[in-house]
Amino acid sequence: MTRSVESRFLAIVATTIFILVVPLFGLFLSLATDRATRELQQNLDVVIAANAQALAKPLWDFDRESVEQITATIVSNGMISRVTVKDLSGDIAVSMPALPRWPKNGLETISREIYYRAMEGPKLVGTITLYYSRIGMFNSLRQAEALLIGIFMLAVIGVVGAAIIGNRVMVMKPLLKLTAAIEATRQLGSRHHVDWQSNDEIGRLARSFNAMQIKLEQEESELKLAHRRSTDIYNTTPAMLFSLDEEDRITGVSDYWLVATGYRRHEIVGRRFIELVPPAAQDAYIDRKKTRSIAGVLEATTQFVCADGSIMDVLIAEARRDPEGNTEALSLSVMTDVTALKQSEERNHRQAITDHLTGLCNRQGFESALDLEIRATDAAAEELACIFVDLDRFKWINDNLGHQAGDQVLRNFVARMGDLVPQGATAARLGGDEFAILVRASAVEPLAHTLARNLCDIFIDPMVIDGTSVRLSASIGIALYPRHASNAAELLQKSDMAMYSKKRDGKNGAQLYDPQLQDHTRQRAEIEHDIEEGLANDWFDAFFQPIVEIQSGRVMGYEALMRLVHPQRGILAPAPLIAVAEENGAITRLGGQVLEKALANLARLSEATGDQDLYLAVNFSPLQFDPSLPVRLAALTTEYGIAPRRIVIEITEATLLHDNPQILTILDEFNRFGYRLALDDFGTGYSSLSYLNRFPVDIVKIDQSFIRALADENPELRHKSRMLVEGITAISHKMECTVVAEGIETDEQRQILADFGVDYGQGYLFARPQAVTTLMADASMQLARSRKVSAG
Repeated sequence: MTRSVESRFLAIVATTIFILVVPLFGLFLSLATDRATRELQQNLDVVIAANAQALAKPLWDFDRESVEQITATIVSNGMISRVTVKDLSGDIAVSMPALPRWPKNGLETISREIYYRAMEGPKLVGTITLYYSRIGMFNSLRQAEALLIGIFMLAVIGVVGAAIIGNRVMVMKPLLKLTAAIEATRQLGSRHHVDWQSNDEIGRLARSFNAMQIKLEQEESELKLAHRRSTDIYNTTPAMLFSLDEEDRITGVSDYWLVATGYRRHEIVGRRFIELVPPAAQDAYIDRKKTRSIAGVLEATTQFVCADGSIMDVLIAEARRDPEGNTEALSLSVMTDVTALKQSEERNHRQAITDHLTGLCNRQGFESALDLEIRATDAAAEELACIFVDLDRFKWINDNLGHQAGDQVLRNFVARMGDLVPQGATAARLGGDEFAILVRASAVEPLAHTLARNLCDIFIDPMVIDGTSVRLSASIGIALYPRHASNAAELLQKSDMAMYSKKRDGKNGAQLYDPQLQDHTRQRAEIEHDIEEGLANDWFDAFFQPIVEIQSGRVMGYEALMRLVHPQRGILAPAPLIAVAEENGAITRLGGQVLEKALANLARLSEATGDQDLYLAVNFSPLQFDPSLPVRLAALTTEYGIAPRRIVIEITEATLLHDNPQILTILDEFNRFGYRLALDDFGTGYSSLSYLNRFPVDIVKIDQSFIRALADENPELRHKSRMLVEGITAISHKMECTVVAEGIETDEQRQILADFGVDYGQGYLFARPQAVTTLMADASMQLARSRKVSAG
């Protein structure tokens, strides 16, 4: 506080000086500088005018020696740093001195043209330039002015010093003594007086403070006596007594209470009693405290944390008297240890709701916990996830390795699951190999999916049971309350349905309940049936979409696209077929059949058109990339007599994103056999540019989303898309790659791409994917038309 008062006083003095003195001092320096600058300018004007006349004839006569003498005379002037004289012809250029000293303030220049008064009138013969140092603010002062400033500064310093000394003697010294007395009273507990005598305001303050201290000493003595008597009675009672104030803070504890709990009085007095209750039991304790007391005595059971960290179950009987008038509320509580009784009750209850094999809740305990969690979810306005887990192939282990091995599997699973279940979640074994987990949060769906994935990852490595390695997986169903169910039974049922849906879809994973789950399952079953029927009956075909040269429109190749030609429903959409085939593992058979069809169709089309240079772009699913793929493709191209350079393997970022060394090996094998590689959907991935450098890419296919935006109504999007396409084209050509644009639908798009230098394009503007028979028929018609034209 002392430094604060003095610093504020100094701040006031400094501010006053800054506001009043500094501007005057600055104004004085500014006026002095302005006066000195004007005088210097006048002197320089006189010097340069006189010497310009003196230099006129020597420059007219080319008298260099005279010019140098006059220049030397000018330089001798102390205010001039350098002189430069030049004639118009450039023969005479004199600068003195050769190496001048540059002042700190920098140099200013003044120049003037030199005229010689000839018979026919004034003639311009040269120029003279003077260099002089700038006038500084302080070096412009005269001696009298500097002396006046010094006297003024000494006066200011004297006034400030007198003010500071007076403040310290008359104000700060008595304040320090008063502060020291207050601090001593606070720290030592005794009443200290201020030793200061004066007839001013500070003296009256000191006398009033000393009188107050004397009165407080008398009152404290009386209070100490009364407190000592009540404390003796409080502490001699053989019970755990304590008192609370209106804010639930402990105001007193008996000696017996301290012995039983292990605390020290100074550690506990002033703390809220709720802080000594474990966090898990605090809400229940607060609810019991709100209940109405019977005959003025409130009883509540709760848990209590002792000084050594142990938990004690206690029964608290509290008697409280509400405040009347100005009196304070009175409270007296008796705490009784009931730990042994509570442990006995908990033991019996636990045995009734616990699964003896795993130690988790059994179905009865889970159903009770589910009801409690639903009520808690409603109260907190959160979501509750029920995760239903069923172990796949568990029946096989019981049947082949025995129930003892099955029990060991269950125990191992529960041990690993314990590290994954979040704190506060409830896990239970419902029976057999079925488990359930309850997780509650404000947004529980991501948490439930993460937990489900971690549970599935438990079975990535096989379990070793009695020396036998067994592989299992988990089918998991997830249902959310209140999104999917309105009560506990419905929530458990919906999670069970989602689990069985996952089992039907191939097991080993998690499924979130969907009201359309049954319809989706039925549709998926139909797609699986169509795939198997198509493979068995040869319904799959490879349609070709032409790839044309942008400038000429000439067909350069085709992209092979899978189509299922159903005998009743016609051509089916390929996307859901490919998705299901990748999920159930049929993609390898499907892809192999379509690849063979594509190569056969290319051979037929080449024979029909006579064009052996058309190339074919084929796509592979990432699941098809195995080391044998290049060899199988080489065998098929040899069988159909197709040169490897005519086959382009299209790869997407989904294939390269895994950063699998095996992928690079397979791509190098394709390159070694002579097949070309195309990077499909370029520009949509995270690392498309890096792939051009890391992989042997020959063709870059610009994604159709960029092509559609070339003529978009939004000018900003249109401009950015054009910049991207043009940039991709330029970079690809620098990397010696051919550029193909996908999804061209309008002639405006084609013209823009042609202006950018894009090589090839494909899209509905040129042709849709077609059966090879249609392409062969069109080729025959064009051939016949050309022959007819030639004959005519």
